[in-house]
Amino acid sequence: MPRVATVAVDTPFGERLRQGFGYPLRGAALATCVALALAHYVALLPAFVGLLGGALVWTATWRYAADCMQHTAHGYADPPDVGIDGSDTAGWALTAIHLFAVACGVVAGVFFPSMLWPVVVVFALILPAVDMTLAFDANLALALNPLHLARVVAGFGSAYLVPVAINLLLGVLVVVASVTTAMLPRVLAVPLFAFACTYLVVLAFHLMGGMLHQRSEHFGIEAHAEALATEAGQDDDSRLAVHARELAATDPQAALRLLAGRLQDRVAPPVLHETYRDLMRQQGMREGLLVHGQVWIAALVAGGDARKALRLVQECSELDPAFLPDDPANAGALAEAAARHGLNRMAVQLCRGFLKAWPRDVRGAACALLGARLLAGPLGQPVEALVLLGRLGELPDNHPLRPDVETLTAQLRQTAGAA
Repeated sequence: MPRVATVAVDTPFGERLRQGFGYPLRGAALATCVALALAHYVALLPAFVGLLGGALVWTATWRYAADCMQHTAHGYADPPDVGIDGSDTAGWALTAIHLFAVACGVVAGVFFPSMLWPVVVVFALILPAVDMTLAFDANLALALNPLHLARVVAGFGSAYLVPVAINLLLGVLVVVASVTTAMLPRVLAVPLFAFACTYLVVLAFHLMGGMLHQRSEHFGIEAHAEALATEAGQDDDSRLAVHARELAATDPQAALRLLAGRLQDRVAPPVLHETYRDLMRQQGMREGLLVHGQVWIAALVAGGDARKALRLVQECSELDPAFLPDDPANAGALAEAAARHGLNRMAVQLCRGFLKAWPRDVRGAACALLGARLLAGPLGQPVEALVLLGRLGELPDNHPLRPDVETLTAQLRQTAGAA
């Protein structure tokens, strides 16, 4: 069973808010936001076709936002995939209620200017409760029932002002996006404005879902993600991490032994690796951190998580400037990954370390070329680039990279001579 990324019920809302801004830009949410933004081109079609197409796209937007709210409320950390099991009724109902709110605002602004702000405040107050009801029950009559809305508001107490503020901010940002994109050609403005609106809608519904998750017991929501995690045995690891931290208060060495046994047993989740490193930092175990770094870097590279492996390389390098992954394949792969991510100095450091540790390795020429090009280019150190290439020694005549090395060496000598 694939690992289920979950969020703890007691996660502070401030942390949810900070992490939430990246939610619409991850996984299926990003692909969906881009697809929906491009789909808004249909609104450029003439007359009824454009209106109907636009309505369908907005319905799909609200439907996906409702799915995100439900997914988050059930404790999932990652956005949901687009599926056929979403609620079309919820999508249509959310589209209708929000269009009605916009229409009321427009009518008030044009014909009854003094009523504009009261209308805005009223809808800002009731829309979060309406949205939550429609997302879960897809029942417009229930969503407009004052008694039901009062129960929803009472369930949050003063915290209900948070989704109210989110909705007000959403409205302001939509206006800002509209004004900004109005200065662009329509062919560019349509997808940019649509993407901004879709991003904000998904973000707002995700944050409201997070608040529902925090109050899942009050609203009778069963956290599906936690049930799946328990079934997959993930909770055992989380409980072990908590137990180790508690044990460390009285016997840090016992806590470290407890975690070390689990880390050696089978592939362990990041929470255990991070807990293990936190406890070693508290004990000032520099050598232990470096040894564990080697093990975890190898596991991260094998798992395809180069970003986290690079962060770990940086952390270990701060402990020991001469730190280098102990496998040449991993060191070479991380040097290339660092270059791709713009971490040029780290890439050069890995290349230098590679050539010093494994001067005869078949990957040495590629590593030297990478480091020399970074030194000569972005880092502006052509002399250092020449020195790095010089560590290669003479390459065989039939070596596939010999022409590249000779060409770059000649260019660097010319540059150094001119300087």
